[in-house]
Amino acid sequence: MKLFFPSLLVALSAIAVTSTTFAADPQEDRAGYKDYPGISRVPGFILREYGDCVETAFDAYGFWVTKDGKDVKQSVEGHKFWYRYRLKAGLPQLSALQIMRNYQNAARSAGGQILIDKNGFTTIRLNKGGKELWLEIHTTVGYEYDLTIIEKEAMKVGYEYDLTIIEKEAMKQEVTLDAAAMASSIADTGSVAIYGINFDTAKTDIKPESEPAVGEIAKLLTNNPTLKVNIVGHTDMVGDAASNVKLSQARAQAVINLLISKHGIAAGRLIPFGAGPYAPVASNKTDEGRAKNRRVELVEIATK
Repeated sequence: MKLFFPSLLVALSAIAVTSTTFAADPQEDRAGYKDYPGISRVPGFILREYGDCVETAFDAYGFWVTKDGKDVKQSVEGHKFWYRYRLKAGLPQLSALQIMRNYQNAARSAGGQILIDKNGFTTIRLNKGGKELWLEIHTTVGYEYDLTIIEKEAMKVGYEYDLTIIEKEAMKQEVTLDAAAMASSIADTGSVAIYGINFDTAKTDIKPESEPAVGEIAKLLTNNPTLKVNIVGHTDMVGDAASNVKLSQARAQAVINLLISKHGIAAGRLIPFGAGPYAPVASNKTDEGRAKNRRVELVEIATK
């Protein structure tokens, strides 16, 4: 039985489960439940009960990690998967350590890192299929959750264990400011930041999913016929600063071109400006911060 990748075989001398025995056993996975692709379970465990397998398109999870000799929680956002594996009846239990070591050894063989290794749980980070994965294997949850004594003991001796996986990624922006909210922000501060106008990396073509945000800008300008704005492009600090300034200028012009060609806004009301990475609103040290810095901003051109 392979746990992560072909290079590592899971050695479990305590149990021997063949595919034939597993298929014939009345205790099997609940219909529709299956492992995360490429990361199998410890042999002998099943996803049996309702709720043992949960997938969330975007969520956050606090993973325990060791930093500077201290154990702290680090929040990671992205596509979340959660599994509770339960030992099939009649099989000898495993120790929490044996479960953890199987995942840790498999991760190390694939170039992964063990970020914490404590009694009953471990946090692992690795790259797989172009994705950064964070995993927590938790076999002793009694100290954090309100479990009965029997449940705590069951977890300690390996009757069940939890596996949490986050595919780290920034959230796809789906909600944009409407024209009224844009107008309110401009009236209050003279500008408004627009998220939801998306481009491929280092390119200026506006993605089709950006239309709702561009449409609300057009509505704002249509409803306020005297309003003139600078369309300001912003980037993060990844790459050369001069190239980012040029890129942000071109992206601002792309937004203007779309407002003119598709929505009939007069060119004289729109002026492009590329700020590049020079006006961040968040730290560029994190994915979340860089996502906030990549934006389009409308700045009112005040008239007397």
